[in-house]
Amino acid sequence: MDIEAYFDQIGYKNSRNRLDLETLTGILQHHIQAIPFENFNIHCGLPMNMCLEDVFEDIVRKNRGGWCLQSNQLLYWVLTTMGFETRILGAYVYVPPVSKYSSTMVHLLLHVTLSDKSYIVDAAFGCSYQIWEPLELVSGKDQPQVPSVFRLTEENGIWYLDQIRTEQYVPNEEFVNSELLDKMKYQKLFSFTLEPREMEEFESVNSYLQQSPTSLLKNTSFCSLQTLEGVYVLVGYTFTYRKFNYKDNVDLVVFETVKEEEIEELLKTIFGISLEGKLVPKHGEQYFTI
Repeated sequence: MDIEAYFDQIGYKNSRNRLDLETLTGILQHHIQAIPFENFNIHCGLPMNMCLEDVFEDIVRKNRGGWCLQSNQLLYWVLTTMGFETRILGAYVYVPPVSKYSSTMVHLLLHVTLSDKSYIVDAAFGCSYQIWEPLELVSGKDQPQVPSVFRLTEENGIWYLDQIRTEQYVPNEEFVNSELLDKMKYQKLFSFTLEPREMEEFESVNSYLQQSPTSLLKNTSFCSLQTLEGVYVLVGYTFTYRKFNYKDNVDLVVFETVKEEEIEELLKTIFGISLEGKLVPKHGEQYFTI
């Protein structure tokens, strides 16, 4: 695998000589603006592989995206190859409809140590919940970023990531009450510990997410890509663009219903994706917000 091909893919041309926060932040931001958070293989009848070589081929060579098990794994390889002190962590995602965290470790994120400080790096949580900068591993500190304010809290060795969200303005009246809109001002995202994980520990959840009838990812097709000012999201046939801080700490969220014959061109022009199989867009009944 060629790390230079990865940097070409994400368009990162800055110096990589310094293993510091500026370099780490730059790579993360280029990554999330070039590599979509998506699960289209499932909805094209293809597997979502965890093998690093396959992940590299799909994302770097074929201009695809992936979910955390692909995208963050690739980022882990990049950072460790560069020399960053990086560990894989596992997280339990908060499920608002039942007001509790998942019972299974379903999310992969990264822990990076720089000198005497530690950071959480996550390039694959997607939509308006995506961090744009590494989060300093400090309990109870508000960390403002472009999308919103993020806060890490530690209790008895368990860390919790929460988000203080901004207001949102939807000009399309028919979508003002869309179930895709998160109406919460304060949203819990996920919990985790600092116990290092191995990729093998995620094999069963990778199978579950693709095969189980109750899996959100199996029942809903989605793709999100961060921009310099916001985020594009496609869920089923619903396409949105959110511009962060449109005015007075309010996000602008524009909705559009896409026709089936328009999806292929939309994926190419907005997300930079060309699919190998035929996509069957789907938006199931499970809770999913943008």
